[in-house]
Amino acid sequence: MKDLEIMKDLEITFNDEVDFLADPNRVSWIEKLLALAKNKIGKENKQEMGISFVSLSEIQRINREYRNKDRATDVISFAIEDGNEDTLDMSLFLDDKNFVEDIGDLFISPEIVKEHGEEYDHGFEREFGYTLVHGYLHLNGYDHIKPEEEVVMIGLQNEILNEYGLKRD
Repeated sequence: MKDLEIMKDLEITFNDEVDFLADPNRVSWIEKLLALAKNKIGKENKQEMGISFVSLSEIQRINREYRNKDRATDVISFAIEDGNEDTLDMSLFLDDKNFVEDIGDLFISPEIVKEHGEEYDHGFEREFGYTLVHGYLHLNGYDHIKPEEEVVMIGLQNEILNEYGLKRD
């Protein structure tokens, strides 16, 4: 029952262009991992987000078009509230129990995630969890550009993965 309640507080819309979700256990796995991440960062309000699983060529196109980097990558996040001064202050709405915060979208290339899992020698499952939590944290305002931000974000990310059982070997 508690899992169902948590899932109501985190609504995920999936777009699967590469049949990644053909394994029926993956959706539940993703929802549980992100529910843990949501709890860990102390987000009590309802959230919604999108996750698109795309091909290597599509993620490269998105990276080139939106980030001016002509290479494939594992995950790209598009946060709704990205820190621009023109952005509406979401904290004004968070006390409203009926407010659902749209945090943005993730684009993930399972092919690159698989390559990274092999390259870093910890397998697909841990690498996918890392990628998913990393993207989710970005959607919630975490970053790793400055060293002090990196310590917080990566520390939190590792804590979530370890608690979920995706420890680094």
